Amino acid sequence: MQYLTDRKRANALGAARTGTVAHWGMTKSAVGLLILLPFFLFTFGSALGLPYEEARAYYARPFPALVAALMIVAGFLHFKNGVMSAIEDYTHGVTREILVVLTTCLSYGAAAAGLLALVRLAL
Repeated sequence: MQYLTDRKRANALGAARTGTVAHWGMTKSAVGLLILLPFFLFTFGSALGLPYEEARAYYARPFPALVAALMIVAGFLHFKNGVMSAIEDYTHGVTREILVVLTTCLSYGAAAAGLLALVRLAL
């Protein structure tokens, strides 16, 4: 049994009209993270276990700092979008609104904290 009209089926739009766009966005960010992950593991693994001053000097270089910043931002945006789709699918009413606000604040706050820590380490 299909719940799509012929027009919605032709436009590839579901009932909410955003499912395809959200899925495509999550797929693109997942592929981006998949490409970025080896660079992050290589740069972070090289700095793992270094004394503080050497780690500061290492992250003062542009490539490791840029890779870490991209990983933080892309990772938390991917997290936010994934959790938001789960919240929208499984919760309703005021609970949904509260969880959406909390998830958005948590993901942006964690990304900001990670970037601040990286900037303080690099400068």
